[in-house]
Amino acid sequence: MNASRELKPKRLTSCQLIKGIETGSEDIEILPNGLAFISSGLKYPGIQSFAPDKRGEILLIDLNEQNPRPVELRISRGFDLASFNPHGMSTYIGDDDSVYLFVVNHPQYTSTVELFKYVEDDNSLVHLKTIKHELLGSVNDIVALSPDSFYATNDHYFTGLSLMFLEMFLGLSWTNVIYYSPKEVREVASGFYSANGINISPDGQYVYVADLMDHNIHVLQKHANFSLTPLKVLQLDTLIDNISVDPYTGDIWVGCHINGFKLFFYDPENLPGSEVLRIQDILSEKPTVSQVYVDDDGSVIQGSSVATVYGKKLLIGTVFHRALSCEL
Repeated sequence: MNASRELKPKRLTSCQLIKGIETGSEDIEILPNGLAFISSGLKYPGIQSFAPDKRGEILLIDLNEQNPRPVELRISRGFDLASFNPHGMSTYIGDDDSVYLFVVNHPQYTSTVELFKYVEDDNSLVHLKTIKHELLGSVNDIVALSPDSFYATNDHYFTGLSLMFLEMFLGLSWTNVIYYSPKEVREVASGFYSANGINISPDGQYVYVADLMDHNIHVLQKHANFSLTPLKVLQLDTLIDNISVDPYTGDIWVGCHINGFKLFFYDPENLPGSEVLRIQDILSEKPTVSQVYVDDDGSVIQGSSVATVYGKKLLIGTVFHRALSCEL
């Protein structure tokens, strides 16, 4: 858990907290036009929540604005909003430019994947379907492959709270990646300590999986039948959460937890900090890993879970705290 790890602060010169986000920004997905979806309000076993009775929501901000303000997206009738508990997300743009939003949901601490269609005219989400499967037992993150298929990570083998913690402390490498389509559902990668963030290269040939507790990123080669084969592992000295990929450069941006003990055993007198890394040329023998931002003591932003870029803007999201916008 890197319980003794400390870092020196590394700030960017122009950063501001995004007003209106107070209870988490666990994952952020940015469309090519600068509209960004933010999942907020996650309640997760063993993790702090500043609003345990407030339902989760999907927020939208326009990064083309000077001081973007988040707007909650309306969700179509028939969807159970009261138990909405959003986690990882992924977008897919269809051939007709329709925007599909896949959201990992934990109603009553179970796992489902909710498929929405974004309607820009009235800033709403039309709920298309709820996806459940026995192989999708503890879903953390997701990457869309088509309007109805995806890869998803399971971050635990067990689903009961006590067994989940036992699994973590014993270091059991039993978590995996699942391929889902309406025609088939199967495991395509396994042997992770805690499979967390997942994303895909701009050319669609490689899949990246963050192993939170093993402090590394796995690079897997994607095949025509959607099977995955291990290619390499990049070891890092931090707890990697979500993975974002720059669609133009292929650079990988990750939100990281400096000290896992501070994250899982929250103490307002000893706050969890935030770290952002940029990884260039991950397929090369010596990828370039740059530490872009560090808030060592959580005085600005606590528990960073995602970092993603749009032009010269860097957005940093958190599991349960606020969100930060910086100029690079």
